[in-house]
Amino acid sequence: MSAATLCAARAGDVSVAPTKLKSIGTIDARFQSYNIEMTEVTGGRFWKPYPPTMRALDARDRYGTRPPIDLANARLRKLAAALAPAYLRVSGSWANATLFADMDPAPAKPPPGFDSVLGRNRWRDVIDFARAVDAEIVTSFAISPGSRDADGAWKTDQAQRLIDTTRSLGGHIAAVEFMNEPTLAATNGAPPGYDAKAYGRDFRIFGEWMRRAAPETLIVGPGSIGDAPSPSGSGLTTRDLLAASGPGLDRFSYHHYNTLSPRCGGRDDPAQALSGQWLARTDATLAIYSALRDRFEPGKPIWLTETADAACGGNRWDKTFLDAFRYLDQLGRLARAGVQVVMHNTLAASDYGLLDEATFRPRPNYWAALLWHRLMGTIVLDASSVAAPDLHLYAHCHPGLRGAVSVLAINASRHASFALTLSHPAERYTLHATQLQGATVQLNGKTLALSADDELPGLEPRAASAGAIRLAPATITFLVFPAAANPACR
Repeated sequence: MSAATLCAARAGDVSVAPTKLKSIGTIDARFQSYNIEMTEVTGGRFWKPYPPTMRALDARDRYGTRPPIDLANARLRKLAAALAPAYLRVSGSWANATLFADMDPAPAKPPPGFDSVLGRNRWRDVIDFARAVDAEIVTSFAISPGSRDADGAWKTDQAQRLIDTTRSLGGHIAAVEFMNEPTLAATNGAPPGYDAKAYGRDFRIFGEWMRRAAPETLIVGPGSIGDAPSPSGSGLTTRDLLAASGPGLDRFSYHHYNTLSPRCGGRDDPAQALSGQWLARTDATLAIYSALRDRFEPGKPIWLTETADAACGGNRWDKTFLDAFRYLDQLGRLARAGVQVVMHNTLAASDYGLLDEATFRPRPNYWAALLWHRLMGTIVLDASSVAAPDLHLYAHCHPGLRGAVSVLAINASRHASFALTLSHPAERYTLHATQLQGATVQLNGKTLALSADDELPGLEPRAASAGAIRLAPATITFLVFPAAANPACR
């Protein structure tokens, strides 16, 4: 048995030998990032949180009108800063038809061709928030009929105004996508009949302007969603968009959701949320977009700029511990595959937010995110597959301890335990919940919660001696090996 791998000695018996795990790549220091939707910034319609009862959903439950998010809130800033450094993406479908008005007060109503208005003060709030929490801004531009000339071509004036105002406010836009989800242009604010040829024309205008107006800003795209291995030919496909636009990206981006929420017709059973098939949907989508990247933008780093369990606000269980398995498994899979950045949708809106939108209190996925941030560094190690389909193992160098290795062990079985044999002593952090679909999560038996004055709790490990440990059913365990002395981690 090689000490350089995680391997199955026999069914149910897995050994971890961290000393010689080989490096297989690195990820961006801002790998774990998040979205604040443009409509959160401006105020307006967004996916309405589920009603507290389990009654059948109807049209009243699809959207809710909300005021702008309070980006000055001390709790929100503190919890976001704890995940720093990160990218903050301010985009989403509503951004495609949002007018930027460099004035205060901003117009109360948008002019024809736009659906909403982003004022100078609200954009200043975004810049101030990003600065306070060590986040780099990623955004996109309006592409609706109001942003076009008489011939229907995209104009740069709106985007130029946003760039100029950002600079005047002391801010910086690290990266931009031309538009949000161009594969869904027909329902995402684009003019009627918008096709791949029009996208190619507009993207070339955008790219040439960006190289002049903001050469320091990364061009990211296409930011697609909804492609299939064998597209039917109806609608817009990423292949058609890339063929029409030609090269010009600094980063290749895509979006992924495992499914649609009930708000958009989804009918998924939470019983499948820990299954291998459910978790592997991350790999299936990445394979599609990796192949397109290789064909049209070879060698460009891949960013996943919008993701969560279910589009349209999330499934009912996304605010519970049950979705933490998908969240962390997705980070592990994508880091292993070389994806550089993963932007969760959202930080604090609807049911898939890391934080509750009304109180900004952490949900289970936030605690999962915090542990990943503190324990999983940017050097990815080779944690080879094991002969246990419900045990998922990932390894990184520790972000702060020289030579140390961190292993993430996810027991996705609801009934079976696994024995894990450790070659070295470790510090153990185990997440579990008395109810998988509960809002409360425990770390090593202690409930995680903010203190009365909003301080984060100490995330204290338990000592694990070398030898066999037990991974209980439906638990998530991080193991830190301080004395691994792994050469890749020095």
